[in-house]
Amino acid sequence: METTRTQTRQTSPAAYTLSQLANAVGYALNAANYLKGVWITAELSDLSVKGGHCYAILIEKSPEGRDLAKMRTNVWAAKWTEISARFMQATGRRLATGMKVMIRGNVEYHPVFGLSFNVTDINPTYTLGDIERIRREILERLAAEGILDANKRLRFPDAPLRVAVISSKEAAGYGDFVNQIENNPYRFSIHTKLFPAFLQGERTVPSVTAAMEVIRAEAGRWDCLVIIRGGGATSDMTAFDSLPLARAVALFPLPVVVGIGHERDRCVLDEIANVRCKTPTAVAAFLIDTLLKAWTAAMGRAQMIADYAASRLQGERHRLSNLASGIPVAVNMATSAEKTRLADITASLPPLARHVVVTADAALSRFGEQLRQVTADAFRQEDVSLSRLAEQLRSAAASPLREATLRLENAGNLLKVLDPAATLRRGYSITRVDGHAVTDASEIPPGTSMVTQLASGSVVSVSKNETSE
Repeated sequence: METTRTQTRQTSPAAYTLSQLANAVGYALNAANYLKGVWITAELSDLSVKGGHCYAILIEKSPEGRDLAKMRTNVWAAKWTEISARFMQATGRRLATGMKVMIRGNVEYHPVFGLSFNVTDINPTYTLGDIERIRREILERLAAEGILDANKRLRFPDAPLRVAVISSKEAAGYGDFVNQIENNPYRFSIHTKLFPAFLQGERTVPSVTAAMEVIRAEAGRWDCLVIIRGGGATSDMTAFDSLPLARAVALFPLPVVVGIGHERDRCVLDEIANVRCKTPTAVAAFLIDTLLKAWTAAMGRAQMIADYAASRLQGERHRLSNLASGIPVAVNMATSAEKTRLADITASLPPLARHVVVTADAALSRFGEQLRQVTADAFRQEDVSLSRLAEQLRSAAASPLREATLRLENAGNLLKVLDPAATLRRGYSITRVDGHAVTDASEIPPGTSMVTQLASGSVVSVSKNETSE
């Protein structure tokens, strides 16, 4: 029996500690030169920058979306500054979650932090190609659904005076847009309303599509929709190459104008929107130019009406003048013929009858003179009437335009006065519970969380037990 126990103790395997095993794995991997300076392709996830270093997760997915592999990746500060700057210069974008990248680096293993891929280089051309592939696939999908040009086919209004705007209130591009609209040199009164949304990061797509649904519900109030983003580095543009957002723009019932990023930027929305402008400022210039063309065309038509009326009246005046000049000639010819005929008759009459004929001849001459005078007076009066009519036509053509302009200016001023933002600027506030405005304190139970909207910012508070009658 003792011999058996001794044999059992002798055949038990030796055990490694965890650190010994980790160090052994690390030694094996670190000694594998074929895992140094290797290029790999993967998708970035959970990217963050802390203390100057970049940390992310590398993911490879199957065509069905199933995770095939995951690995931590690091870009130490000394390399991160160089790599991120070079990528930005080549692509116009910052490295971000969701991008597919081709990177070079070393596979390393740390006993505490585990397996990781430490990046030393990047190939921006690969990411550019993947971005273009995504865009092409989205456009092909929309074409297959028959909606690629749906928004482009909508007729853009001649006078876009009511404009719904999706942007970030704090964005410099939105400020430039508003300044351009409000200070346009032609004093066009364009009513705009901001529907705020996030235009950077993962919240972009749900935020913008939610704002579009609000505008869709009141589409009859607006002439067009404007989506603008600018005023900073051209980063995180991936969201604007999204199929859900592209489909929402393609199917929107109003013409959509986009001005996203800077002149060099281009995204899927640029290909499907009704109008694409390079920048937010260019969007404002487009709206003002469209109104100027409509105004110029209206004034041109009014002038055409006035010119046509003047031309017709001038023609009538010439016709009457010709008639007026022809009547005296006809009267003289008729009178002369009658005088000749009377003279022939008179020669064969006795003296008494001849005296009667002479008297009739004198009366005929006076009648001809009177006829010429009456005709001349009548044509002068008709000419004066035609001149008055020409002036009335010119005035009638211009008057509706003046009245319409005044009505539009008054309507624009009224909209500005009634805008809730103007009321807030006068010192009032709006209190909401669950997104709904409240007007009666008795409707708010104690302990209810409330958001009070001010002219600048908002305040969150909780109701107490007291109510006021």
